[in-house]
Amino acid sequence: MASFSVKFSATSLPNHKRFSKLHATPPQTVAVAPSGAAEIASERLEPRVEEKDGYWVLKEKFRQGINPAEKAKIEKEPMKLFMENGIEDLAKISLEEIEGSKLTKDDIDVRLKWLGLFHRRKHHYGRFMMRLKLPNGVTTSSQTRYLASVIRKYGKDGCADVTTRQNWQIRGVVLPDVPEILKGLDEVGLTSLQSGMDNVRNPVGNPLAGIDPHEIVDTRPYTNLLSQYVTANFRGNPAVTNLPRKWNVCVIGSHDLYEHPQINDLAYMPATKDGRFGFNLLVGGFFSPKRCAEAVPLDAWVPADDVVPVCKAILEAYRDLGTRGNRQKTRMMWLVDELGVEGFRAEVVKRMPQQKLDRESTEDLVQKQWERREYLGVHPQKQEGYSFVGLHIPVGRVQADDMDELARLADEYGSGELRLTVEQNIIIPNVKNSKIEALLNEPLLKNRFSTDPPILMKNLVACTGNQFCGKAIIETKARSMKITEEVQLLVSITQPVRMHWTGCPNSCAQVQVADIGFMGCLTRKEGKTVEGADVYLGGRIGSDSHLGDVYKKSVPCEDLVPIIVDLLVDNFGAVPREREEAED
Repeated sequence: MASFSVKFSATSLPNHKRFSKLHATPPQTVAVAPSGAAEIASERLEPRVEEKDGYWVLKEKFRQGINPAEKAKIEKEPMKLFMENGIEDLAKISLEEIEGSKLTKDDIDVRLKWLGLFHRRKHHYGRFMMRLKLPNGVTTSSQTRYLASVIRKYGKDGCADVTTRQNWQIRGVVLPDVPEILKGLDEVGLTSLQSGMDNVRNPVGNPLAGIDPHEIVDTRPYTNLLSQYVTANFRGNPAVTNLPRKWNVCVIGSHDLYEHPQINDLAYMPATKDGRFGFNLLVGGFFSPKRCAEAVPLDAWVPADDVVPVCKAILEAYRDLGTRGNRQKTRMMWLVDELGVEGFRAEVVKRMPQQKLDRESTEDLVQKQWERREYLGVHPQKQEGYSFVGLHIPVGRVQADDMDELARLADEYGSGELRLTVEQNIIIPNVKNSKIEALLNEPLLKNRFSTDPPILMKNLVACTGNQFCGKAIIETKARSMKITEEVQLLVSITQPVRMHWTGCPNSCAQVQVADIGFMGCLTRKEGKTVEGADVYLGGRIGSDSHLGDVYKKSVPCEDLVPIIVDLLVDNFGAVPREREEAED
């Protein structure tokens, strides 16, 4: 199948002045009677936010019963830390002084998340994790080297992670260094802006975009445009920084659905209509401690040129109408449920430039019966004479020296580019076939980041865990590796099995889409409180996606190995090694 590609010149990309013209006309507060749904009261459709002095704030009349995060936004606009250089002054204040005021304490614990900075108060007081914006997971060798230089100065506290949204997170950052780090990021074409709290997270795309022999469309232009819109080209876009909760977006470019559309608030699914290329839209996918939901069709199709306008319209509908009380009920799917799909769609239509939105196309370009391809190892690109090489990064953790080596390999063997994946791995694209053997013999690939890891290791995913994250209940990264190594000694298996570990019910590691998932909890064993996990089974990805269900609750972590062995034997064709040896 021929792929679609879109080229954008530098002058065609959105700029700050153009963004200022993108504000929608305030929607009329009229009743909507969606097909098959009850009439929605007109007062419910009154926007709950208004623009004041360039920022969007919650109206006075809607401030009853709001959650603490909303109160923090009202007390002080978080984006002022970036857009009005508030971070410069904050970085000069000692932590002792900061702790003496609720306002500045909330700055470092809450508002700095709008700059991608997360204070590790519980486990690493005074240290921050910094999350980047890396649309489509594409990063350069110079960017990687810069991030390595940042974490190296923090010694044992400094490291980096590949995240489940194709992104970099770096650790160990201290507040006085932040202004200089932000300047350095900008110089290498990176930003951490609007990557945390009630913002749009990193736009995910096909990690093989532009090099995939079977791709439907190159997703990079679209993910870049989305990221540029969200951050107003790194300047800050306050029109979409006061959402009721975080919001995820992806653009699908392959039949493999590497991007996991079913768990995004907005997923662009490639489809043609009347001879034009564009996207059908899915909305509302999310995970939370109280509820998980798969994205549902919006019954809408947009041409490729309307990727940003429809994103803007959906975000504004969510920003204007989403509830801001219980944080467990503020993700966009709750609004879709309340208004009904047709009611929500009507609100999106109001906010489209021409107040029009086509119905869904029947010409879906994603092949339903498609076996998901392996990207680890060496694979031919669409460009003759070149291959991409997928490296397994054990549970996504890298050190400064690793990053420098990855950058060197990208320069020496590829085109100076690296691709991050949602499974926490890294791809080196554009490797000449004549250089592949030498690359495979590099010490980093021999000793650290294999192209052919053990079968149960290759799809192992783990969140940060309580080593760094204050919300995590259990340690995940080291434990997941140790338990998987023990399981490998007990069974022989020929098919890949996706095992995900998450430290708490927030499910950053997306255990519900795993074949076998482990969600951290505390449990009791022999009268003592111990770290444990709820075990999930049956998550599927791809066109027949399905969220997994709880198989067994509150299992002590030290008792997980035999349970995993039984699950692999009963559900995935594994053979106990003692039986295999006896048969031999």
